[in-house]
Amino acid sequence: MVGFAFAACFMMLLEEVLSLIELPDALAAQLASERLDSLTKPAGSLGHLEEIVRSYAAMRRDPEARMGRGAIAVFVADHGVTDEGVSAFARAVTAEMLRNIARGGAAISVLARRLGYLLRVVDVGVATDTSGEALPGVVYRRIGGGTRNFLRERAMTLAQAHLAVETGINVARELVDAGATLIGIGEMGIGNSTSAAALLSALTGISPAELVGRGTGLDDAGVRHKTEVVTCALALHQDSRSSAQALLAALGGFEIAAMAGVCICGAALHVPVVVDGFIATAAAGVASEFHPSVAKYLFFSHRSAEGGHALALEHMDARPILDLEMRLGEGTGAAIAMSVIESALALYRDMATFAQAGVSGKLR
Repeated sequence: MVGFAFAACFMMLLEEVLSLIELPDALAAQLASERLDSLTKPAGSLGHLEEIVRSYAAMRRDPEARMGRGAIAVFVADHGVTDEGVSAFARAVTAEMLRNIARGGAAISVLARRLGYLLRVVDVGVATDTSGEALPGVVYRRIGGGTRNFLRERAMTLAQAHLAVETGINVARELVDAGATLIGIGEMGIGNSTSAAALLSALTGISPAELVGRGTGLDDAGVRHKTEVVTCALALHQDSRSSAQALLAALGGFEIAAMAGVCICGAALHVPVVVDGFIATAAAGVASEFHPSVAKYLFFSHRSAEGGHALALEHMDARPILDLEMRLGEGTGAAIAMSVIESALALYRDMATFAQAGVSGKLR
């Protein structure tokens, strides 16, 4: 009875948030486009930066495209599928990297400091519980000590999948309450590229052989084995493709579900979400299954060098901001892309118009 009440409460929250999602504001985009054309530059000369501005204005429903605080949410969890030898690193590395991020030594820690972003690190299911270590900046929203091995059974129960999405929704709300108008999502978890490949294959129809990558550094034999694991898992969970919730429960990770929750909440609150790489893209794909308009509130930060990320982006009709051959995760690509977005918004707000500068416009 308690479990039923919990699930019903969650569904009320999720349905409430989904009901708030609407298409971005086309009028705000049009007004932003008019201002862009009035700035002291040839029309369209800032290229894709101009589309970023128009999209941001539409998402925020704000023709002035005002920028508040940038924030990055990094969700950390373990995966039971690591029992199948799909990673070049041991599961213990997840907790070790959680400590590294908290202590400021990880790549995302450096970038968040350098760029001035609020960094929220959330343990949603690391196998080793570090909550007694008082790690600075880590928030504990643990759903369990990692998922189960999805080659043998569902990765999580439906209730756990629900709770993980809800966790992401609540983290996004907290960041918006702290002044965030742009949220980057990232992750850390040994084995999560296997989960992401399985989810993306189920969502897009792209074969595992085209999607599976080297992850933490597998050799060719390791990639072949990882591909076999994903292929077998997809066959095992064929019946779970009927809904986003069922798919997450069968193949997902706690951190992937939580990132999906951030995407959903961002769309509901008109706050753009910047998607990191391969694994975050799987979360974005799942979030769009909950509501198709979620995709209209996403910026895809970069084309990852991991697996078939380029194919997944193409299938989702998503144009990445950067292509730096990165595949680190942690939200690193999102952080760098956020600085590009902020630069585009600064140009939009601070450049003079032809009239203000006394510069002659185009002759004809």
